Amino acid sequence: MNQRWKFNHDVEKVPCGEGVERKILAYTDKLMAVENHFKTGGVGSLHSHPHTQITYVVSGQFEFEIDGVKKVVNPGDTMLKKDGVIHGCVCLKEGILLDIFTPMREDFVK
Repeated sequence: MNQRWKFNHDVEKVPCGEGVERKILAYTDKLMAVENHFKTGGVGSLHSHPHTQITYVVSGQFEFEIDGVKKVVNPGDTMLKKDGVIHGCVCLKEGILLDIFTPMREDFVK
């Protein structure tokens, strides 16, 4: 927490689901950046949490479901998921998602 510089090549991937690995990037108690690496077919199961989240598609292609609505997203697209909303995704083409959370996800660093 509170590291001014966090170099991606120094951050280890941690498995967090079938075909999905996570890298915890820079964060404070109020804000967190997380990189998620998906293999084709990898699933981010439907879930909700008490954090507001913005997801940026770095690469690949994903089908997202947010609050019951499904859409296919591609590099450069972003999604807003306010706290408590049910959301999840399926990776259609191998890729990376960058998630920004507020406040930070304490459950990710335990």
